[in-house]
Amino acid sequence: MESELVLHEGGCHCGKIKWRVKASRRVVAWRCNCTDCSMRGNVNFIVPSSDFELLDDSKDFITTYTFGTHTAKHTFCKVCGITSFYTPRSNPDGVAVTVKCVKPGTLDHVEIKSYDGLNWEKSHTETGIASFSKESS
Repeated sequence: MESELVLHEGGCHCGKIKWRVKASRRVVAWRCNCTDCSMRGNVNFIVPSSDFELLDDSKDFITTYTFGTHTAKHTFCKVCGITSFYTPRSNPDGVAVTVKCVKPGTLDHVEIKSYDGLNWEKSHTETGIASFSKESS
């Protein structure tokens, strides 16, 4: 889904966490069935970490949860509890942005793909998800 990159803005429910992300108007998002994602119902698209920027004093309101390999950094707001972004195990060099936390008006299309987090290694190989956090050439 290559196209011109635009700035999307978003954040958590209470507004303490705000961010800006550079991504296409058309994104591929992932619905994962791992124990954490399936409970949260999170659907996210992945960008290189260099295309993601926390704004203002947002970092002061972030707390992090890890489990298993501790590679994924599940960040959420200390005030409202919303996970508007996190560092995924599949792409530790990137940021997973929660689609529903992007302010309306800049995303034109979201293609949702499935990621089998219960069979993580197999899905990581088969989906090519690791390429989504790489810089465009």
